Amino acid sequence: ALRVFGQWSLESLGRLGRAALAARPPVLVEMGTTLVTSDEINYLIYRYLQESGFQHTAFTFGMEASIAKATVNTANVPPGALVSFLQKGLQLTELEQQVDANGDLIDYTEPLTLLNTAPPRSVVKPEAGKESGKESECREAGKDSGKGNERERPAGGGGVRESMDVDADGRGVGGGVRAGPLEDAQNSGVLIPESEVTQLVGHRSEVFICSWCPTSSLLASGSGDATARIWVVPDTPSSAAASASASARATVLRHSGAKDVTTLDWSPTGDKLATGSYDGRARVWTPKGELLSTLGGPAATPGGQIGGGGSGGHEGPIFALKWNKNSTRILSGSVDKTAIVWDAVTGQALQTWRLHKAPTLDVDWRDDDSFASCSTDRLIYYCRLGEEGAVRTFSGHTDEVNCVKWGPHGRLLASCSDDCTARLWSVEQERWVHTFAKHSKEIYTIKWSPESNCRGVQLLASASLDKTVCLWDVSTGSCVQTLARHTEPVYSVAFSPDGELLASGSPDKSLHIWSLRDGSLVKSYKGSGGIYEVCWNRHGTKLAACFSNNNLVVFDIRM
Repeated sequence: ALRVFGQWSLESLGRLGRAALAARPPVLVEMGTTLVTSDEINYLIYRYLQESGFQHTAFTFGMEASIAKATVNTANVPPGALVSFLQKGLQLTELEQQVDANGDLIDYTEPLTLLNTAPPRSVVKPEAGKESGKESECREAGKDSGKGNERERPAGGGGVRESMDVDADGRGVGGGVRAGPLEDAQNSGVLIPESEVTQLVGHRSEVFICSWCPTSSLLASGSGDATARIWVVPDTPSSAAASASASARATVLRHSGAKDVTTLDWSPTGDKLATGSYDGRARVWTPKGELLSTLGGPAATPGGQIGGGGSGGHEGPIFALKWNKNSTRILSGSVDKTAIVWDAVTGQALQTWRLHKAPTLDVDWRDDDSFASCSTDRLIYYCRLGEEGAVRTFSGHTDEVNCVKWGPHGRLLASCSDDCTARLWSVEQERWVHTFAKHSKEIYTIKWSPESNCRGVQLLASASLDKTVCLWDVSTGSCVQTLARHTEPVYSVAFSPDGELLASGSPDKSLHIWSLRDGSLVKSYKGSGGIYEVCWNRHGTKLAACFSNNNLVVFDIRM
């Protein structure tokens, strides 16, 4: 769940009246050739609340505004749309107020804000024959526009040489592109054409998450249309025929009574798929789409019986769901502040932990019996099945903790936070081992590299709302590479199984594939919607990405 974009909060909505916005029939506002309905406004507010982590508020508002019944086209609504519209409105207001009725420029002594569109101001009257400071700046910028942006080309023509940022130690940092990333990708021949991708079509709302089966070519996806789907992706090269074949053979997993399928995970044995949804229930399926059990809620099996003194299930949306390594148990974390371990065979809740004081955002197994959980309460708990409290509490983050991931052998735990840092923890001590502090905005997610990779050291990748991906040397705590080609926040990163490549996806509709050897851009794809998730298949030959325009796209990566 996204928390904020920039410095916006729930109060920034200006206490919009729920009753007024939820009014029926829909209010129609006509602006020239543009029509705005109350259903569309309601949906933007609903999405803002979801993305900002106000899940209870979003649920209540969605019910009162009848979001599920609204007939609005949500296919191309990007993340952060409400904030984007408000920002553009402010910019337009500022432009309108820059000149008064006499043609004189207006100079504001305080910044224009959402709730203060008329700050103190003064009139600036330039002397005759003199141009204003802004006009001079624009003119000078125009003179220099052909100089500073020239890109150096290799001898003999060829592709564009990307500019590189430099770390404090003098090492190159890949991807510091100054302008025109899509144009650069086209010029350098790394842009993936539509003819080389497989389009998986079928979902009727945004596709939030995807995951490859660890033992076959099956690909699972979860969407806001209350379904998950299992796709049989052919091993043949991508083509229109492959797209049609895979789309036609998809198995639909319907989540009755649910809105969004928020998370999913394959068992390590590959014979079961677990899904978590907005209705607070987890479900276990076969690869053929047969529902084996429902964990939690009235349909819990068997009979809602539990062990360890827990409850019958979650009372809020499930944000995270993970199988343990031997495929016998499922761990889930919810907005209801709890974490639950389930018996994967019987569907019984073995134990419930109520340690967090705010929504649980992520969970991750260390081994078959112990795990870590993180929350918006800024804390991380390390717990073990059979023990009531936490084995260890990790504190140090100063804002919400978005993600936790155990390293390859369970010796170190990585976390990332809205405090713009990632940290490493050891079960042997409560204080962090390393703090990774280079990002300028919130860190959305992190991923560990394979132990065997082209750099020869264990790496951790962090994706941030500052539009960059950082690669960290786990042993030294130093940043060895910054990848900075995206033009909007980065939501997902994934290492290839062989440790040679890293994929990243963003709401800027771009998927980038980077070489870990030198940080260069190997391949790039421009879609028609924001990207929520990217993931590699077990062989590293195919890469999947899920988009906000309801589609799932698969790329052949055979270097």
